[in-house]
Parts: sequence; C-alpha cells; structure tokens
Amino acid sequence: MNKIAFLGAGNMASAIAEGMLAKNLVTPGDLCCFSPSGQSAAKLAVRTGITQARSLVELLAGADILIIAFKPQHLSLIDPTLNQLAQGKLVISVLSGKSLANIKRVLPLARNWVRAMPNTPGRIGAGITAWCSHDPLAPSDLDKVNNLLGALGRTIQLEEDQMDAVTAVSASGSGFVFEFASAMLESAINVGLKPTTAKILVVETLLGSARLMARTDEDPNILRDQVTSPNGTTLAGLNKMKAGNFRGLMRDAVSAAKIRAGELSQET
Repeated sequence: MNKIAFLGAGNMASAIAEGMLAKNLVTPGDLCCFSPSGQSAAKLAVRTGITQARSLVELLAGADILIIAFKPQHLSLIDPTLNQLAQGKLVISVLSGKSLANIKRVLPLARNWVRAMPNTPGRIGAGITAWCSHDPLAPSDLDKVNNLLGALGRTIQLEEDQMDAVTAVSASGSGFVFEFASAMLESAINVGLKPTTAKILVVETLLGSARLMARTDEDPNILRDQVTSPNGTTLAGLNKMKAGNFRGLMRDAVSAAKIRAGELSQET
C-alpha cells in the first residue's frame, strides 16, 4: 500500500496505524503523521516507529491516502494549502458527524472521499466500522479502504443517510456500554463484592453475553428469557429496569446522539 498520511494523531489515528502494523499490512515507513501541536504525533511516532511530519508539505509528500482524524469541530480550520497538497489523493475521514459534502467542500481536489465511522474497540482490532464513499471506488481504492479499515475489525459499507444512526449506535454506543459496565461495577460493590472480584465478574459477564449473542445469532429477547425464571432473581432485577423505563432511556440516548451527529454536519 502506498504511503498513508494521518492528519491528526489521536486515539483513532493511533488505532488505525497500530492495527495495520500489527497485521503486517504496512511497514512503519509507509505511514506518516502530523498534528498541529506536534505532541500527539510525536507520541505516536515514538510508539510505532512511523514518521512524524513537521509540516503539511512533508506529510503529503509521496502520500496516496490522507486520513483526517482530528476533532470534527476543527474541520473548518484546516489550512487552505491542504487542498492543493491533497490533490488527486484518496481522502478518508473519521470525523464524527461530518458528511461527504463537508469533506469535499474543504478538499475538493481529492480523487475521492470516504466517510468512515469506527468505534474505540478498534484499538484492539475488535471494532466495527461503517463507511460510505462520495463516488464509487475504483477497485484498487476499494481494496485499500477495506484493508485500512479492516485493521480495526469488521467493516460494513452503507449509504450515507445511515451514517448518523451508525454514529449513535456503534460509535457512541461504546460509551453507552462502558457507562452500563460502570453502573454494574458500582452495583456489584454496593451488594458486598470486593472491587477486584466485581470487575472480573462484570467484564466476563459482558464478554460472555456478547459472545453468546454473536455465536448463537438468537434474538437478545430470547436469550434474556432463557435466563429469567418465574419469580426468580433475574426477573426481580428486570422488573426494576422496566419500572425505571430502561428501554425508553436507551432510545432517548441513541436518539440524542443521532441528533447531535446531524448538528455536527451543519456546524462550520
């Protein structure tokens, strides 16, 4: 794969770079990163051996793919010279809420534009990334996108009108799962378990439940019923969740995240 340039060197850029290196899809010499302050780029370069660019010119020199991976609110602040430097290159954006039209408007001279929405489990190759492209990808570019995003885990190609929902469900969804896990951990300690024991039980319960759902392909409602006995302990807990409108709260959380993703696409 030709040289890949990362504009931004935070968590997601690091996950992609480290994932590709771990799978031997690239060598450190194939990757280059740049961050305005230089701090995050320096850390990524030291950790992985990839090149830290000192300027946008150096970043894009010889690059075929530009990955933009900074905070979405900073898109409008991109240095105007970047457009000329990115001419003819494949641009892949992992900016939450930023549409293909947003990306193309800032970098109109690129050869194509891809919008991708990874999630943080991609840091260990266990993520899911949905993506779409502005124009149909050439076969060689399709291979590059699949290899690059595949370093994070599974990939799924969707229409762009579904991307805000993806942002809410799988990208923000990781945060919702971690919040649920934190609540379970606090609750486990509250009923008398030691913190170390509680963490083991919570983590393994979440892992095992997710694996069971994935491997059996059964509806989660059925799996829930299989562990719920009449007048049993699980039912007692589920009744409390129902009384607290747990499902309604989840619907509201996902809806709020989707709405915010749409708002981000309108912000300059």
